[in-house]
Amino acid sequence: MPSTSSTGPALVATFAIVFALGLASCTSKSEPVEDKAAPSTEPVAEKVELPPAPVDFPPMKVPAGNRQSPEKIALGHQLFFDVRMSVDGSRSCYSCHQNEHGNGGETPLAVGAKQKQLTRHSPVIWNTGFFEAFYWGGRAGSLEAQAKGAWGGGNMGVGKENLAAKAAELAQIKGYQQQFKKVFPDEGMTPETIAKAISAYERTLICSDTAYDRYAKGDDNAFTEQQKQGWALFMGKGQCAVCHAPPLFSSAMGVPGGLYYNVGIGTAGRPADEVDIGRAKISEQDADWAAFKVPSLRNVSKSAPYFHDGSVPTLAEAVAVMATGGIDNKNKTPLLADRGMSEEELGAIVAFLGALDCGKLEQPDLPK
Repeated sequence: MPSTSSTGPALVATFAIVFALGLASCTSKSEPVEDKAAPSTEPVAEKVELPPAPVDFPPMKVPAGNRQSPEKIALGHQLFFDVRMSVDGSRSCYSCHQNEHGNGGETPLAVGAKQKQLTRHSPVIWNTGFFEAFYWGGRAGSLEAQAKGAWGGGNMGVGKENLAAKAAELAQIKGYQQQFKKVFPDEGMTPETIAKAISAYERTLICSDTAYDRYAKGDDNAFTEQQKQGWALFMGKGQCAVCHAPPLFSSAMGVPGGLYYNVGIGTAGRPADEVDIGRAKISEQDADWAAFKVPSLRNVSKSAPYFHDGSVPTLAEAVAVMATGGIDNKNKTPLLADRGMSEEELGAIVAFLGALDCGKLEQPDLPK
C-alpha cells in the first residue's frame, strides 16, 4: 500500500481549503475562561463569529465480499466481546476498547493475552469503518485484516498459524454453530468468516449524535458559549481542522492508504535507533519516519491517555502539545506551528472537544 506523505498534492489541497476556512473564522482575543480538562461552562462575554459546522458523513466503503446483514452484525457483536477468542481466555476485542476508558486503552501501552505488554496504545474505534488503513502505522488494509491481525497477534495471542485450530475450537459452541450455519452456510466458522463478522459489527460503531452533531443540525443551544469559542478557535487560529477535519474529525478517514504525520511524540531524548518509526516500518520511506495515523477526535475527552504511545496523560496537555507546534525532531511535519494560544483559548478548545463525546458499546449475551 503506498504511503501518503504530508507533502502530497491531495494534502496540500486539503490544507489550503481548511486554512482558508480558518482565516475566515479567526477571532479576536477572548475573555478569560478556565482551561484544564474540566473547563468552566460559564458564558464568555465576547461573542464570536462561528464557522460552518459540517454534519453529513461520507458513504462508508464496505467490501463486496462482506456485505452487511443484521445476523452477521449480531454474530460479530458477540465475537467482539468473547474472551474465548483469546489463547488463554483472558482477552477479547473489547478488552482494549472498553466503555470505561472512552472506547480506547486504559493504560499507555496495550496489554494483551497472558498479560503481555504491547508496544502501542489502543485507539478509540468509533467510526473506524471510515478508515481505509488500520493500526497506527497503517499495516492492515482492511478491518478484516486488522481483526485477524489482532486475533493472531499479541492482543489475543492465538498466533497466526493457530487461527484455524482456534476457529474449530469455537465451532464446538452450539450457539455459534447455529449462527454460522445461517450467516455463512457455505463456509462455516473459519478465521476468515470470524474476521468478516467482527468487521461487520465494527462498521456499525457510528458516533454521530454528539453535542457537535446537534449543533451542526441547527441546535444553537447544543454548545456552551465556551464551546462555541473553542469551535471557532479549532477551525481558525488553532488550525486543528487541517488534520482533524469535521465531521469525522480525522482527515485520514476516507483516504486510500491513510494519512500519517510526525508530531514528535516519542522522539524526545531518544537515539534515533530507539524511536518507534511508525509508518516508515510499512512504507520504508524516510518521509514517514516516526509518523503515525491521524486519529479521530470523537470521544477524545473520555479516552485518556493520548497519542500512539499513551505518553500524554490529559487532554489539556495533548491540546497544548499540538497547539505549540509539537516536539521538534528531524522529521516533524511542517503543518505544526506554535499558534500563540493563550491559556484561555486552549481551555476553550478543550471545552469544545467535550462536545464530541460518544455513547457506549452494548454488552451482548454470549452463546453457549
